[in-house]
Amino acid sequence: MAQGVHPRRLVKKNVTVRIVVAAVSIALLASCGLKRHPYENPIAKDTQQPDKVLFDRAVNDIEHGKYEVARITLNTLINTYDQSEYMAKAKLAIADSWYREGGAHGLAEAEAEYKDFILFYPTMEEAAEAQNRICSIHYRQMDKPDRDTTQALRAEDECRQLLVQFPNSKYAPEAEQHLRDIQEAIAEGEFRVGTFYHNKGSNPAAANRLSRLVDQYPLYSKADEALWELGDSYSRMGSRFRAQSGEAYARIVRDYPLSPLADQAKKKLKDLEMTIPQADPVAYARMKYEQEHRTRESLLTRAMDLVRGGPDVSAAAKSGSPSMTTLRPTVPASVPTIAQRTAYSDVNAQVINGSSDLDTKPDARANHQGESGKTPAASTPPAASNATATLTPQQQAVREMASLPSNHMLSKKDQKKLMKERAKRMELQKKAAAKAAKAKKPQQPSTPGAVTPNVPPPQTTSSTSYTSQ
Repeated sequence: MAQGVHPRRLVKKNVTVRIVVAAVSIALLASCGLKRHPYENPIAKDTQQPDKVLFDRAVNDIEHGKYEVARITLNTLINTYDQSEYMAKAKLAIADSWYREGGAHGLAEAEAEYKDFILFYPTMEEAAEAQNRICSIHYRQMDKPDRDTTQALRAEDECRQLLVQFPNSKYAPEAEQHLRDIQEAIAEGEFRVGTFYHNKGSNPAAANRLSRLVDQYPLYSKADEALWELGDSYSRMGSRFRAQSGEAYARIVRDYPLSPLADQAKKKLKDLEMTIPQADPVAYARMKYEQEHRTRESLLTRAMDLVRGGPDVSAAAKSGSPSMTTLRPTVPASVPTIAQRTAYSDVNAQVINGSSDLDTKPDARANHQGESGKTPAASTPPAASNATATLTPQQQAVREMASLPSNHMLSKKDQKKLMKERAKRMELQKKAAAKAAKAKKPQQPSTPGAVTPNVPPPQTTSSTSYTSQ
């Protein structure tokens, strides 16, 4: 206890300090929650024109949370004074009231009102603000990368629309950063799917996902890791994809020179006997800037990530131009394109007039099985080298496409098991066919003159027949 200070005075002093701190905190919270909307009133404050009175009253109600009352007042202004200069501001204030009210219903109504405002007043300065609010509506509703991406894709479209329609607006830098954050979340979801396929061994599917990821979102914070897994997936698909694998490793060295995987990518290129590219100076400067300005997460932020609904965009890029196109599905490299199937196909169709080979030539099925019911022995196939030499370039291309890797590659053990099952199944089919043929074969009489009942006599051209004695 301080010398010369009475205990009661010390208690009163502490209580006074607490009251002052509480009052300051309440004032700060009130100023944050009741922040006035920056409406500009061109008419003097002392005027008593009825449209301005209604507008000011509605703005006051919005600031105090009386959203329904404010919307009734604003609709009265719009319906009564259709030539008022506050008409546009009244429509924007209705949208703002829904936006501040929040909730799924309120945000949906706010988006519809903002879109109506942009449709009716596209040249006003507030139109860019309305589009920015639409972007924020979907940005606030984004889920984590491993969940539904509907809101993220909608937010990406709306923010891109702001940059296209209002490129010189003061809201353009904010929308550009929002677009980088949104694309970081979308790319994270694609990267997780591609990594799952890569670890599972579905190399064509992994290469397809990772390839479109790095092409669409080069600013993604883990683009170097995606390129590393992309190159590894292509290398597992065989020597036919050696060029694609080398290109993925080369992009790490060229476009992400500060990546910890750059040295390993150089070793891979050296093993593939491919040229090691030089680092891009622009890419080097961009990565240097990102490392210096990357947001560092606190322990509290990491702990709250478990209960947070939105995605973690702390690693999103702070510079560079975001992608202005939408992510589209692509076809895996193991699937032949339409041009390849058309060029290498031996099947064609034409209109036949008159008689054709089906009418003039014998039926091929008649030569397959003779009167004895036995299948003629197959001709001896030519040697493998001769068969390959007689194939046309189109047939060789078709054979190569048929041997492309698949997502369902069987091991040698599974292949042997499958061959045994097929051999067993074929043996059972042969036994069933022999049993059926034996049951259909007519039985010969054991004694002279006996006739098998219910069996018609064989149809022959000879005069020999069975007669009873």
